[in-house]
Amino acid sequence: MDAYADLVFLGGRVVTVDAEFSVASALAVTGGIISAVGGRDDIVPLVGPDTRVVDLRGATLLPGINDSHLHGCAFGMATPPLSLDLGHPAVSSLADVTEAVREAVGRVPGGQWITGHGWDAGYLDECVADPSRLPSRCDLDAASPDHPVVLYSFSGHATWVNSKAMELIGIDRHSVAPPGGAIVVDEAGEPTGLLHEGAQALVQNALPPLSRQERTDAIRSTLATLARLGVTSYTEPGLGPGGDGIMRGALGAETLDVYRRLLADGELTARVGVLLLPTGMASTAEEFTRSLSTSASPTELTSPTELTSPTELTSTTALGASGDADPRRLAIHGVKIFADGIVPNKTAWMHEPYVGGGCGALCVGGDLDDERVDEIRAMVRHAHAAGHQLGVHATGDRAIDTVTDAFAEAAAEHPRPDARHYVIHGDFITAHSMKLLAAHGFGVNMNPTIKWTVADMEEEFVGAGRAAYAWPYRDAIDAGVRVASGSDAPVTSPDWRQGVATMMLRESKATGRVSGPEQRIGLAEAIRTYTIDAAWQDFADDWKGSLEPGKVADLCVLDGDLLGADPHDIPGMPVVLTVVDGQVVHDTLRD
Repeated sequence: MDAYADLVFLGGRVVTVDAEFSVASALAVTGGIISAVGGRDDIVPLVGPDTRVVDLRGATLLPGINDSHLHGCAFGMATPPLSLDLGHPAVSSLADVTEAVREAVGRVPGGQWITGHGWDAGYLDECVADPSRLPSRCDLDAASPDHPVVLYSFSGHATWVNSKAMELIGIDRHSVAPPGGAIVVDEAGEPTGLLHEGAQALVQNALPPLSRQERTDAIRSTLATLARLGVTSYTEPGLGPGGDGIMRGALGAETLDVYRRLLADGELTARVGVLLLPTGMASTAEEFTRSLSTSASPTELTSPTELTSPTELTSTTALGASGDADPRRLAIHGVKIFADGIVPNKTAWMHEPYVGGGCGALCVGGDLDDERVDEIRAMVRHAHAAGHQLGVHATGDRAIDTVTDAFAEAAAEHPRPDARHYVIHGDFITAHSMKLLAAHGFGVNMNPTIKWTVADMEEEFVGAGRAAYAWPYRDAIDAGVRVASGSDAPVTSPDWRQGVATMMLRESKATGRVSGPEQRIGLAEAIRTYTIDAAWQDFADDWKGSLEPGKVADLCVLDGDLLGADPHDIPGMPVVLTVVDGQVVHDTLRD
C-alpha cells in the first residue's frame, strides 16, 4: 500500500450530502482530504499501523457544520465569564435581571461598567403579563446606583441601560437619536433607558473599546464552543469600520487583525469567511461608497478588472498580513449592508401595518420612503459593479422586495457570472422575491433557531398569520432559492441541532406550539442548509460541504442514528467528534 489513511471511520451512517444524499458506512481521511467513501471492504485496506480507526457503532458521520451567519467575536463577548447571561432560561423575569446585576455589582470595582447579553422581553414574566411593560432604567437603578449598566437584547437591535450609564453617555430628555435609531421615552418624555437600532451607538461611543486581548479571548471562547458543537466553518457577517459602534467594536475592523493573528498562530480551529461592514445600521449611499473604497483595499478584495470568476474572488481574498494565508481558512467574501431593523422593534419595513399601526422603514439615509429605496439601490449597484458579493440584512417583506429588486437591477446593468448575493434573515420573504432570487442564482440566509425563539412573541406584532409564515423554508426551497441556515449568534446559540429540529417541526421554544406547519422541510433538506448550501454561499461547494473524495476532511460525528431519530430528540444528540482539515479539534470518544 503506497499511502495509508490517517483516519478511518467504520460501522456508521456516513451521510455524504452529495447530489443524491447517499449514505455510506465507512470513510477514510488522508492528508486532510477525504480519500475514500464506501463500505467496510472499501476502506479497511487503507488502514495502516499509524491509522486511527474510529468504530462509529452506528453513530452518524456528517460534513462539518457550516453556520453561515455567526458573529464570532460578539458571541464570545456575550457569554460568561465575559458577560452576564440574561437569556432564557438563565433569567425569567425583570426581577431576575435585577438580581443578576446586583450580584455583579458586588464582584467588580466601583464605577466599572457591567455588561449583560440576551434579555428578551418575550421571556420576562412582567413583560409577558403586560405587553406594555418594557424594561426600564428604573429596574436597574436600585441594584446599581453607581455602576453604569449596559444590557444588550438577544437580537442585538436594542440596548437597556441604567441611569448612571445615561448620565455618563449624556442622554436626557433633550437628546436626539441618530438617524435610523430611537430613544424610547415615557409619557412624560423622559428616556426610559431603552435604545433601539442606531441609537445604540450612543452607548458604544461611551464605552471603552475592546482591547486586543479581550477580542482574542472572545474568539477563542467561541472557537471552543463551536468545536464542541461540530461547527467547522462560519461566516462573520460584518466586520469593519461600520462595526466600530456595535458591541464595543466587536464587529470593528480591529477584529480582522485578531483573526489574522489566530490563524498565523495555528489557533483558528474553524474556517472563517468574512463580510466587510463599510458602514453601520444607518448610513447614506455616499458614506457607504466612500467607506467601501477605503475598507476594501486591493490586498483584501479583488478589483472588478481582475475578477474573472467567483472562485478567483475567494482565492484572492486571504486576510493574512503577509499575503500567504490559506484562503480556505480565512477569507473575505463580500460586503454587508443593513436595509431595515427587526420585527420585535417594529423597525422591519413591512407592506402591511403592524398590530397597533406603523410599517417600519428602511434604516438608510433619506427622509421619504422613495429616497431611502434609492439609497439602497445605489449601495447595491456600487458594490455589485465593484465585484463584491452582497449580504443584505432585510427582515420585513417590503425591505426584502426592495433588496431583491436592487439585486436584479444591478445584475442587469452590470452582468457578472455567479455573484451569489443573498438576503440575510429573509423573515418575511415574498413569492416575488423568491422568484427573483431563483432566477438570478442568488440566495437567502435564514435563521431557524430565531424562529424557534420568537415564534410565539411575533404574533403580537404581526398577527398569527404572518407570524406563522415567518422564515418560509418550504416555499423558498420549492421556488428554487438556495437557502443557507445560520444562528446569528449571539442572538441565539449556534446549536444547529435545534435548527434542524425547528425546520422539521416548526415548534416554538416558549410553548411548543406549531408555527406554520406548511413551511416544514425534511431532514435531508435541513442538513443541506447547514452544509453544502452554506458552502455555496462561501463559493466553496466544490471543496467542502459534503463527504466526497477530494473534498476537505471537515467532519462532525453525532452519537446515534440521526436519519432515524425523532426530530424532537435531535437537539439532545451529543456531538462526540469534530475534525477540521483532517485535524481532531473535539473528541469525547477518547475521554
